[in-house]
Amino acid sequence: MEEVSGLTPGRALEAGCGEGADSLWLARQGWTVTGTDVSQVALDRAAGHTPPELAGQVTWRRTDVLDWMPETAAYQLVFTTFLHLPSHVRRQVFAGLAEAVAPGGSLVVVLHHPRDLTDGAVPRPPEPDLFCTADELADDLVPAGGWTVHTREARPRTVTHEGREVTVHDAVLRAERTA
Repeated sequence: MEEVSGLTPGRALEAGCGEGADSLWLARQGWTVTGTDVSQVALDRAAGHTPPELAGQVTWRRTDVLDWMPETAAYQLVFTTFLHLPSHVRRQVFAGLAEAVAPGGSLVVVLHHPRDLTDGAVPRPPEPDLFCTADELADDLVPAGGWTVHTREARPRTVTHEGREVTVHDAVLRAERTA
């Protein structure tokens, strides 16, 4: 929410939308959203959560990011949260998502930060290759120019785990396509 609150609404694509909470939030802010996920069950739940007044602003679409690429330069916002993939797959998938951003639009990626693997606050899969920093995301996605990076950080947030509040960290990248 923090990364997109100041952006002018337009067309948005959420890759890996799950049950659609973020897509619905965007639609309430005036965005026209396509939420995609591999799980038809999640999409059916998302559709069931969609209030009638947002029905024309949100489209739910079943896709597998491993073999689907969105339309090039078609969205003012492309975002994904917690879509953890092995690095070689992540680079390919996220590069395709970046290509879907129109000039002047933004790419927002939020992942669990690798720091959470070692601090023990919450359990994470013991697969370090699934995690990366915002700097690594930026290096992978915007190395050739044509982008302005606005946010590249390990952002802390508080969650409740096993009845206690703990701090976890998210790798957060927001980049604007300039060309």
